[in-house]
Amino acid sequence: MKTIMETYNSPASSFLSDHTHTIMPSLPQLLSARMLNFPKLSTTSSESNSTKQLKKNQPKFCYFSSPCRLILRKNIYMHSGRKKQKLNLEVSSHRAVSAVRLMRIELGGAFADLLNEQGRGSGDNEMGYVERTLGFRTRRLDDRDLRLVTEVVGGTIRWRRYLDHLILSLCHDERMFRRMEPLLLQILRIGFYEITKLDVPPYAVVDECVRLSKVALRPGAGNLVNGILRKLAVLKESDSLPAVKVDGDDRQQARGLAILYSHPVWMVRRWTKYFGQEEAIKLMTWNNSYPSFSLRANTGKGLTGADLVSRLKMLKVPHEPSLYLDDFVRIKTGMQSVIQAGLLKEGFCAVQDESAGLIVSIVDPQPGENIIDCCAAPGGKTLFMASRLNGQGTLFAVDINEGRLRILRETAKLHQVIDVISTIHADLRTFSTYNVVEWDKVLLDAPCSGLGVLSKRTDLRWNRKLEDMEQLKHLQDELLDSASRLVKPGGVLIYSTCSIDPEENEERIEAFLLRHPEFDIDPVNKYVPDNFVTKRGFYMSNPVKHDLDGAFAARLVRSE
Repeated sequence: MKTIMETYNSPASSFLSDHTHTIMPSLPQLLSARMLNFPKLSTTSSESNSTKQLKKNQPKFCYFSSPCRLILRKNIYMHSGRKKQKLNLEVSSHRAVSAVRLMRIELGGAFADLLNEQGRGSGDNEMGYVERTLGFRTRRLDDRDLRLVTEVVGGTIRWRRYLDHLILSLCHDERMFRRMEPLLLQILRIGFYEITKLDVPPYAVVDECVRLSKVALRPGAGNLVNGILRKLAVLKESDSLPAVKVDGDDRQQARGLAILYSHPVWMVRRWTKYFGQEEAIKLMTWNNSYPSFSLRANTGKGLTGADLVSRLKMLKVPHEPSLYLDDFVRIKTGMQSVIQAGLLKEGFCAVQDESAGLIVSIVDPQPGENIIDCCAAPGGKTLFMASRLNGQGTLFAVDINEGRLRILRETAKLHQVIDVISTIHADLRTFSTYNVVEWDKVLLDAPCSGLGVLSKRTDLRWNRKLEDMEQLKHLQDELLDSASRLVKPGGVLIYSTCSIDPEENEERIEAFLLRHPEFDIDPVNKYVPDNFVTKRGFYMSNPVKHDLDGAFAARLVRSE
């Protein structure tokens, strides 16, 4: 058996190992986002005193094969008395940050959309993670680097299944691929994505990825990356990338489409079942496209869509007005400029998709009304409803997560709508059992699969499992029953999701109406454009048809 030092100073092929060394990390270590690389040590037949001291002080670690593929280490001093490298100006900044982000998302449980929000305008924070993970810092991130990080990380996650298909095809060894070091795999994915999807000059991608591999891992890893990426570049140039077969029976076709459009097989089969293969392909294409974002002018401060447009023009941010909502403006690029100008921080506007804004239109909050938002956090719909009350009425925000409610309150103060909002930390199922207050309108924006927002929530497709659907349906039924107890006679219950799945949407309402004959459907055509209204009078936002996030809502009236 090789020693640890011998293993990590072997040639390029030695990034694999059949051996597990010493002890497993504890569960907290596994759940943390600190993925760290290997020390670069020289191999000698006899150990020097400095090497022995290094091994004595070096934390033990465990090398995992799939599915964990996790390697942990602490920042330590390099061999021969040199301190760990603090600054490396030769390594590509955006690729180093992207690789670390990808490991935090895949192995550490972080969420891609949250990391994007935290990373905007926060280059020092990003570089801190790089130093703790890789043992060195690169040059400071500028705005262009941050945009590249967002693009590369989002794209690499979206296309992960397809990229892995290409990597495996060029490795010609599934066992090698499955046991590849996490950092090495992320560097390869980044290189493959930039060459195949961004059309970055291959020579630049190869050079930068090889340099990162050599510095962050070891020379042998760089040699391996060099060979694989050069092979990819040749195939791309000759338009002969490994093909994906989409033929055979339904299962085989679903597997092929899942690779070609980079989605889980179960999603492909489910969408093909409900929408047909052609629509399923369009939906996956939408999910893989770069999303646009909508900004809502904060009417709680007396601002309008025209005021927001004026500020965007001053910032030279390309924009277009919403086709459906007066105070919404859509932008494809320029979010970095919006954030740096302080528009979000000062409460001038909020990021909110028009599909969510249309749900608030269906609630139709009126001044003086008594409204409750049953699963309120993080609060986008709550804040919009509060602004529509014009300082008159009450809006109760219930959520099981106290920390998210605290953020909601802080944002409500910023948006100057806190006077009409009261937060309640509670589980709706318990709250509705012991609460006798009856509200004019009850909004249940239910926990759901999120299958309508996969273009923005890039990692969600890989985190969501088929078995989640049954659990969510059971929870949605429980919450609907609970919410219904809060509606006064003649009052309105609005059920909404950010899902396109019929089993979470129409089927939940139909099942609810069988259990609660005291409720009737109130068609939503009075509140949203007709092209959003289904035959049963429900609201449905279709990403392909409407160029918005997918969403659903039903408006139900309780009999007097």
